[in-house]
Amino acid sequence: MARNPRKKSVNGIYHIIIRGINRQIIFEDNGDKIQYLKILKRYKEISKYKLYGYCLMDNHIHLLCKETDESISDIVKRISSSYVHWYNAKYERSGHLFEGRFKSETVEEVRYFLTVLRYIHQNPLKAGVSKSVLNCKWTSIREYLDKPNLVDTELALQLFSHDEKKALELFKAYTCDLNKENCLEVKNSVKIADQEVLEIMRSLGIPNSSSLQQMNKKERDKLLKRLKEIEGVTIRQVARITGISKSVVQRAK
Repeated sequence: MARNPRKKSVNGIYHIIIRGINRQIIFEDNGDKIQYLKILKRYKEISKYKLYGYCLMDNHIHLLCKETDESISDIVKRISSSYVHWYNAKYERSGHLFEGRFKSETVEEVRYFLTVLRYIHQNPLKAGVSKSVLNCKWTSIREYLDKPNLVDTELALQLFSHDEKKALELFKAYTCDLNKENCLEVKNSVKIADQEVLEIMRSLGIPNSSSLQQMNKKERDKLLKRLKEIEGVTIRQVARITGISKSVVQRAK
């Protein structure tokens, strides 16, 4: 069955979600996230897109951006292909890392633009991986609070005030206002945080998912069995974190 065409934004602005295939981990460590940000910056110069906000989670990415010279599909394809090539070389793996089609929604109203930007910045807080919206390391919030390097901050701040100091104070208050906004999102129903499962894997001598994938079948299945036996860990979650298919995880004894 043919896929529905992606909805075209009138003003070229989109909220994008890119996630790992089977929702697996796409950032094993901080170095991976740093590399992804470098790639975002490189293709800003090449593709001339505008970036208003980002959030890097362990298994998915949020971007708020505007297409100009190239379509959003071509932009995301360039960025994703570059990162996957680098990631596969680093972890001595091959094959896909991201889902075949990223999720997107158009952002065509001023109010919704600010809603999405706040939602992106609050994502780590709502996921329980950060205690403060203003101190999240892997979102674009620091670009707004300090000197911007990658993000185009002017549009959002000017929507609050043309006075820079006043705009920043209003922006901070708005961003910290917790809410239940319903934007495009990735839904994960797990009882134990992915980060906790990763820590357990490391305690078992498995530094990352690529190491587990390269083990012999007997040892791999032994470790998969131990992960499945942990209270609160689901088969779907193990598959997502390790990048090993759900059927393989299910059969592991």
